[in-house]
Amino acid sequence: MTIGTELWAHTSTDMISYLSMGKKVVILIVFILIGVTAYFYFTSNQQLPINKNGISKQIFNDRIDHSPKEWGLTVTGVKTRLNTNKRVIALTFDACGGKHGSGYDHQLINFLIQNKIPVTLFISGQWIDKNRKTFTSLASNPLFEIENHGLNHLPCSVNGNSAYGIKGTNNAKEVIDEIRLNGQKIKDLTGRQPLFFRSGTAHYDEIAVKLANKLGYQVVNFNINGDLGATASKSQIVNALLKAAPGSIVIMHMNQPEGQTAAGLKAIVPLLRKKGFTFVKLFQHLN
Repeated sequence: MTIGTELWAHTSTDMISYLSMGKKVVILIVFILIGVTAYFYFTSNQQLPINKNGISKQIFNDRIDHSPKEWGLTVTGVKTRLNTNKRVIALTFDACGGKHGSGYDHQLINFLIQNKIPVTLFISGQWIDKNRKTFTSLASNPLFEIENHGLNHLPCSVNGNSAYGIKGTNNAKEVIDEIRLNGQKIKDLTGRQPLFFRSGTAHYDEIAVKLANKLGYQVVNFNINGDLGATASKSQIVNALLKAAPGSIVIMHMNQPEGQTAAGLKAIVPLLRKKGFTFVKLFQHLN
């Protein structure tokens, strides 16, 4: 073999070696980029780290040690109307549960189904426990959006405030459990994670609202009190809903069949439709 041939052979071998090494480097770089991308994707989309009590440690970092400054139905962060000026109304119905709140208004629900009216149902864990078969049936109906009304239907407070004679949660952990545990119950039974939360009595302090937000919920109340906790007469319900405007959110109840909610709704729905209103679920206009 001549010197030139040997040189060419060595050069060719070196080139092949460099090319092979280059290919390995490229492959390594690709894998590194994939790994980095995957890391940032999953860390940015994963839930907050959970401790042994099922509570995200990071949730406690924001103002939890401070005394709340607000209490009531319309505290900072609570949604009371839809994000639209279209002639739409969101009818929402609470199922509260408990000793005097675990009934089921068949007449009301049948009217909604017969007239194909989409609505949002805020359901508590107590009501679910007493009405499991009915809950499953409601959740399977595409007209109904199932949302979180708290595990025990409690006002949400970090310092034990009460509303309508119902004592609220005492601290941040109790607020989180009231929201999180009922959300998990609903998800286990329906396969869907609720998006919206309304506390028992619809009362909060602003710290509780922030905790709900950190758990992934929008807190939703109302700007039309439709049936006054299922105590209103038929005419009172009609008069209340006649005040509805584009984007209104109405609160009523589906757990008090002895009330006049069904009768009032039957009377007002044709009038609202004649005024050009349509009915929507919350998720359609709350992002």
